[in-house]
Amino acid sequence: MPDVRPLKLFFDGGCRPNPGAMETAVVARGIAWFDDAIGTGDNNDAEWLALIHALRVATELGAVDIILVGDSALVVNQANGLWPCRSAGLLAHRAVYAGLAAGFARVRVRRVGRAQNLAGIALQKRRGLRPPLPVPSPG
Repeated sequence: MPDVRPLKLFFDGGCRPNPGAMETAVVARGIAWFDDAIGTGDNNDAEWLALIHALRVATELGAVDIILVGDSALVVNQANGLWPCRSAGLLAHRAVYAGLAAGFARVRVRRVGRAQNLAGIALQKRRGLRPPLPVPSPG
């Protein structure tokens, strides 16, 4: 019987400097996919390209029901249609995302803190940097 649970994919993008050379990471099923041949741009471009990268990985894995998890409030809210895209570049990224997302039965985009984003942690480790520490919850 095929696995019908949703596939969770963590995504993160970054650039050095900002703006600068961009890189993305996607983590699913304990495997990290990296792409650092995506050109130059700012941190918002990199985050959007990471979300698009996650959709492409999900397609390669044959997923139909996906949960995309990232730490960018801007990208998560724009992808969910809650915030407007205020530039032509962000609108273009949103259009690519929408086209790819239409190929899935169900897509959810959720936000987590930076310290919980497995793709962000993978990028940090790849750069040889320490991942951020989780922020303790009050209480």
